[in-house]
Amino acid sequence: MRAVRLARRGLKGRVSVPGDKSISHRAALLAALAQGTTQIANFSSSADCRSTLNCLSALGTDIIIKDNLVVIEGKGLDGFRPAAGMLDAGNSGSTMRMLAGILAGQSFESVITGDESLRLRPMNRIAIPLRQMGAEVITSEGGYAPLRIRGGRLCPIEYTLPVASAQVKSCVLLAGLYADGVTAVYEPVPTRNHTEIMLKEFGAAVEVSGAGVAVRGYPRMRACDYVVACDISSAAFLIAAAVLLPDSDLTLVNVGVNPTRRSFIDLLLSWGAQIELLNLRFVHGEPVADVRVQSSVLRADSLSRSISGKVIANLIDEIPILAVIATKVEGGVCVRDAAELRVKESDRLRYIVDNLRAMGVEVTEYADGFEIERPQKLRSAKVVTAQDHRIAMAFTIAGLLADGETLIDFPECVAVSFPSFYDTLDEVLSYAD
Repeated sequence: MRAVRLARRGLKGRVSVPGDKSISHRAALLAALAQGTTQIANFSSSADCRSTLNCLSALGTDIIIKDNLVVIEGKGLDGFRPAAGMLDAGNSGSTMRMLAGILAGQSFESVITGDESLRLRPMNRIAIPLRQMGAEVITSEGGYAPLRIRGGRLCPIEYTLPVASAQVKSCVLLAGLYADGVTAVYEPVPTRNHTEIMLKEFGAAVEVSGAGVAVRGYPRMRACDYVVACDISSAAFLIAAAVLLPDSDLTLVNVGVNPTRRSFIDLLLSWGAQIELLNLRFVHGEPVADVRVQSSVLRADSLSRSISGKVIANLIDEIPILAVIATKVEGGVCVRDAAELRVKESDRLRYIVDNLRAMGVEVTEYADGFEIERPQKLRSAKVVTAQDHRIAMAFTIAGLLADGETLIDFPECVAVSFPSFYDTLDEVLSYAD
């Protein structure tokens, strides 16, 4: 249990957040497939990314970890060896789904599982295309993990994602590295494109055209030293606090601002948030900037109050904190087309709505979203996180806005993505006496 109390003043100073979780996963996976030694700086400190490293180690990859520097001795496409037991992805859907694409190209059988939460997340999304490519993929009843995968040389396919998912897209593209020919993936709406960018960085032949991404099988992957940008999804919680609390002037340094990830910032700008992107540059093909945030008054008009359709795929991780921000937006906020949140680490829509109501907020719940019609005062409450890191962090920020003392029931779950969250918050925040 952790107590959070009303903050009198805002966030000030310059601070960094952990390396981008999505990029760190991909850098580790591709470094293991490359020939040679890759050094990855600013590797995410999250438990999820440690799960990826643990799985790669179990497959025979030599990995050295020194703080946030990870050194990986690449095995090449065909250099893995069978794990001694089941691979454990922990709580990480990224680990399970993307690694499954690589395991589908191996000549041996692997079993990958995860914690109770991960074993309830849908895996037919990857099993179906991998089977089409020629891999044998056996799920538990209902299409869940553990996954038993036996692969080998695969057939290229053209696959249209039924649901927008960067993890599923990446799974198929990684499997495509083991296919004779060109594998193409088509998206109903664009999702984060880190895999496409990084495949090129490591020497794969990738072509992006319209809604499609194609990769040619059996490239010669080359090692490269890589610096991971700071995670915009982690930065979102501090950005929200700085916008909402008075007298804030906070700069977050070296943040990844890939267009497929910065919809959160773009939305806040449309509501009048004072946010500047400074020192914009490209690192390994990824746009990076220092993000300066100041206290702001937020107003949504009849168009910007509605969050739905294509933008949802690029906002999906930030919706819990957007729900907290929505309690302070003039004009109200309505989120739809976000049913995917029902099958994340928790039923995030359920816990967003329940915790907002516990804090005195009038909110309408939909099967695919929620609506908050006007700005509202928050009261302290006991927050039920379902041990979901994004729920815990979002409602910690809500607690800074609420009268009294808010209790977070499993604060340690933030380690999944942002282990230093509370220390970082304390570093830049002045609480009420």
